[in-house]
Amino acid sequence: MISAPKCIDLFAGAGGFSLGAIQAGLNIIGALEINRKAAETYADNISKYAGKLVPVINADILPLEPEDALVKWGALAGECDIIIGGPPCQGFSSHRLNDQGVGDPRNELLSRYFDYVKKIRPRVFLVENVPGLLWPRHAEYLKNFYTMGKKANYDLFPPVVLNACDYGVPQSRKRVFILGIDKERPLSIEWPPAPTHVAPGTPDDIREGRPFWLNASEVFHTAPPEDPNDRHMNHSETLIDLFKNTPINGGSRSDSGRVLKCHQGHGGHNDVYGRINPTKPGPTMTTACINPSKGRFVHPTENHGITLRQAARFQTFPDSFVFSGGLMAAGEQIGNAVPILLGQAILEKIAQALSKAS
Repeated sequence: MISAPKCIDLFAGAGGFSLGAIQAGLNIIGALEINRKAAETYADNISKYAGKLVPVINADILPLEPEDALVKWGALAGECDIIIGGPPCQGFSSHRLNDQGVGDPRNELLSRYFDYVKKIRPRVFLVENVPGLLWPRHAEYLKNFYTMGKKANYDLFPPVVLNACDYGVPQSRKRVFILGIDKERPLSIEWPPAPTHVAPGTPDDIREGRPFWLNASEVFHTAPPEDPNDRHMNHSETLIDLFKNTPINGGSRSDSGRVLKCHQGHGGHNDVYGRINPTKPGPTMTTACINPSKGRFVHPTENHGITLRQAARFQTFPDSFVFSGGLMAAGEQIGNAVPILLGQAILEKIAQALSKAS
């Protein structure tokens, strides 16, 4: 019997990428996450899905030496087949205007990520980040990352931008993935993996029997009884009146006929306080995904923002996955996660290649 390839998750968050890895057939042997509440969520959930204890280190990766992390995980250098991880993306986000991302200390984490790759020496590593990573202003960081990879004797594929809705996630969410393979242990991997879903209206000869994108309507069924994440933000009467006057199923704030004081004199962002359209893939779940003032995050028909559970469903977390912390902390964990089905689709091809090679 072939044993499952071993995987370590850096910048693990609440465990979205790890859960995708488990569903793809990988054996998670350790994780690292700086945020205490996210690490609690990881510890409370991932071992349950893995069917064994998965040690998660709640620490800052910058001062933590890779050798010390390996000891805490009970792992050895060279034992891990694949490192996955998404270094925090705020420094590269489109929400950070002008040149705010340049010189951001969080960008050092990309380099630190590679320190771990060099020490742990996985056969494969996979980095996830936001498309802003590819902006010209960040070219030097990306160049340095590729230079470090080549010096460590890894072949790095060019960055690819994948949209989660192409892989069965009911959400439009573009993310960058960078794959590296050890030159001394080459692998044949289908990269990037072919989409499992296609846009509505795709001709049959191109569609090849694949299902169409899933719509936001997938997430709005009743939550399980006593689900601790079945809750949404409380809103002022002014906001509730705004929602009541916003057309159901995709209506925008501008359709309500009401102008909030904070938007007087300027148009503001078109999507804020807008209702989600259930006939299309949902909007990108951000770290503020339960806050209607931060995007199109109002329930399609009810007069409030989406619940934590609904946001988690947009990220294809199972309803049995429970997030720790308050509303904002849990919402941030959800928005930061790699959608489960996207992670699974990507990692299945890698897991298959690793298993064949072993």
